[in-house]
Amino acid sequence: MKCLSLKEIEIPSSITKIEKNAFNGCSSLSNIKIPSSVTIIEEGAFSGCSSLNQIQIPSSITEIKSNAFSECLSLTYIEIPSSVTKISSGTFCGCTSLNNVTIPSSVNEIESNAFEECNELTEIEIPSSVLMIGSSAFSECSSLLSIQIPPSVTTIENNLFNKCISLIDVFLPNSIIAIKNGAFSNCSSLKEIKLPMHVTIIENGAFNCCSSLTRIEIPSSVEVIGNGVFNGCSSL
Repeated sequence: MKCLSLKEIEIPSSITKIEKNAFNGCSSLSNIKIPSSVTIIEEGAFSGCSSLNQIQIPSSITEIKSNAFSECLSLTYIEIPSSVTKISSGTFCGCTSLNNVTIPSSVNEIESNAFEECNELTEIEIPSSVLMIGSSAFSECSSLLSIQIPPSVTTIENNLFNKCISLIDVFLPNSIIAIKNGAFSNCSSLKEIKLPMHVTIIENGAFNCCSSLTRIEIPSSVEVIGNGVFNGCSSL
C-alpha cells in the first residue's frame, strides 16, 4: 500500500480479515483501531509501519501471520490475545523499540525469526504451553539479559540466541536433548551455562565466540559435539 502520509485509520466493523501487505510501508501511520470483527491479520499487514507506537489486538484475532508487524520501529509494547496459538515467523522481526511483550498460555509455537532484532527487549516470559521455538527467534536481541526455556521445549534451535550480546543468565530445562548450530553463538556476555542431563548432541558452533564463557558443564549423556562448538571462547 505504502500511503506514506497516512497517519490514522479506523477499520470498519464489516471487515473480518486484514489482507496481506494491506498497510505495508505506511511509515507515518501512528494510530490504528482494529475492530473485534477481524479474526485474521495476514502476512506483512503492518510491516514497515515505522511510526506505529502502539496497537491493541482484539481477542477476536485467531491468526497473526508472518511478518505482520515486522520493522514497526516505534512499537514499544504488544499484548498477544489468548485467542492466538502461534507467533508466526518474523512477526515482530526488526521491531527495534519493542521492550514489553506479553505471550499468553494459549501459544504453543514461536516460529523462526519471530522476535529477531528486537534490540530493546531485556526479558520475555515464555509460557509452559510453548512446545517449539523456531530458529533465530530471538537472534540479535542485543539487550536481552536472561531467558528461561519452559520444560515443554526439547530443542534449542539454530541460531536461537545468536548475537544476544547482553545475555547473562540462561536456564535450560531437563527436557532439552539437542542444542543446534550456532544456538548461543556470539553471546559475548555469557559467563557460564549448565547443560541439562539429557542433552545428546551439541551441533556446530553452538557456543562460537562466547568470549566471556569461563565455565560449562557437559553431561555424560552427550554423544556428539560438532565442529567449532567452542571456537572463539577465549576465556574458557
